[in-house]
Order: sequence, then structure tokens, then C-alpha cells
Amino acid sequence: MALSRDDALVFWGSFKVNMAAEDFSVVAPFEVRSGAEQRVPFLFNSPHSGRYYPERFLAMARLDRNAIRRSEDCYVDELFGGAVALGAPMLAAHFPRAYLDVNREPWELDPRMFAEPVPSFCNIRSARVAGGLGTVPKLVGEGLDIYAGRLPLAEAVARIEAVYKPYHETLKRLLTRTHARFGYAVLIDCHSMPASIRVGDSGLRPDFIIGDRFGISATAALTEMAIGLLTAMGYTVAHNKPYAGGFITEHYGRPARHLHALQIEVNRGLYMNERTFQKSAGFDALADDLTRFCADLMAMPDHCFVDLPLAAE
Repeated sequence: MALSRDDALVFWGSFKVNMAAEDFSVVAPFEVRSGAEQRVPFLFNSPHSGRYYPERFLAMARLDRNAIRRSEDCYVDELFGGAVALGAPMLAAHFPRAYLDVNREPWELDPRMFAEPVPSFCNIRSARVAGGLGTVPKLVGEGLDIYAGRLPLAEAVARIEAVYKPYHETLKRLLTRTHARFGYAVLIDCHSMPASIRVGDSGLRPDFIIGDRFGISATAALTEMAIGLLTAMGYTVAHNKPYAGGFITEHYGRPARHLHALQIEVNRGLYMNERTFQKSAGFDALADDLTRFCADLMAMPDHCFVDLPLAAE
């Protein structure tokens, strides 16, 4: 019989605490980077650039230390790090995406991964679950299985309760505080994509993809400005294809409430060697460009974010 939400959390509660303490006793699962004062209504988020792989997790995995990094948004937090000096806080994950994906619903689980039935409240039929990329991922990279066999369901409950929920509580608190201070808040969700990504029949290789959930998660002025700034720098920019934004963009973007969320995907071929995970010669130049991009984006006037038609959401 599938467990209820309360039954699941009570049954595995103590196991959850012990596992979390072991996995992140040396390095915190995430951190907020900020200056002495937040000077702008922007918040940056890097949920997939975590590169601390707990030893207990590595022992569970069938992949070696390099292969398991295939889903990592390597160095994205560093590429957008200049935004912090400009007065915008950044929430950055230290836990890896292969361990837990916070850009998913909290209980988006594949029942085939676990030894016990998953709770009845889980979303087991999403396209992301079908692709092996649920809240607790089954795959990394181009279809590589992370685990040799099924996991205890307690493992998923532990990661969601001890890491996923605190991460989103922190993100929500930062957005609420920003909105209260400035009258609106803009979330820039920062990601990377493989250099092999192509768009449409033309085979276009985009340097960036801007995602706004097809106009739902942010004002059009923000999307247009982001695309225009990057294009003016000489980059090739796609819009919403193939990435329109994940759970974070969709969940937190509420333009009618003066909450805007934009996803930015950076082509890894611009700044790193995807085989060795080493930064390439283009890294520093790209980071400088992204700092200028952030500064120009954050200079947008307030009316672009608050003077919106009532039907914006």
C-alpha cells in the first residue's frame, strides 16, 4: 500500500536526519552569497552547479567521479558571480544535481527507482520522470544510470526533507524579502547546456537560451532586454526552445504579483571542456560579459516590472 505524506515523513524521520548529517557534515548543502546590503531587486539562483559529492552518495553510485558529473552545470555560479558585487544576492547549491534536483516538483519520483512503493501524492507520470530526471534523478548525461539497483524509499524522503525543502524555503524567503523592500522581485535562474544542443531544423547552435515559460513567468520587457543585450554582445540567442524554464521558473514567476522569473542557459562550449570539466580559455571573457549583462539588466527602470496589465498572469 502506498504511504500517505504524513506516514512517509514520520516513518523515515530519524533516518532522514542521520543521512543528512552524514552527507553534509563538512560542506553545507547550499549557501547565500551576498554583499553587506542588497541594492537591487534582483536575485540570482544557481541550483545545478553544486560540485560537492558526498562519499556516501558516491559509494551508492555505479558511476565514477567524472561520469557522475555529466549533469552538472559546471561553474555557472562563478560565471554569474559578478552579480553579487553589483548588489544582488545569489543562492548557490553545493549538493550536485545527480544527488537531488531542486528544479523539479518536491515529490516528482520514478517508482521504478525504489524498493518500496512511493507515496500516493508523488507525481510519477511527468515527462521529466519518464526521462529519468525526477527530483531524485535516475540518469545523468546522455542516459547513464546513476545506480546499479533500486534505492530505499527513505533515501528520497531524506534528500527532499533535509535539502530540497530548506533550499526552497530559503529561495522563497529571499524573494519575499526582495519584493517587500523594492515592490517587485526578479529571479534569474542560471543554468548551462551541452555544446551539442541545436535548435530547430536549421541546426542553430545557440550560445544562450532565454526561457520565460512562453511569456508566463516574466514581463516581456525583461525577456526582450535579456535577448537584446546578449545579441548585441555578439552571442547567438534562442528563446524558449528547447528550454522554456523548469519548475523554479514556472513556480516563482508571477508577473501579475510583480514576481518575475527568467531562466538563462549558457552553452558549455563557450567556457569549458565537457570531457575534462576544465575551464577553457574563454571562461574569463564570458564571465566579464555576463557581469556587464547583469549590470545592464539590473539597470532596467522599475516601470518595466510593475506597470503591467491585469491579465499578465
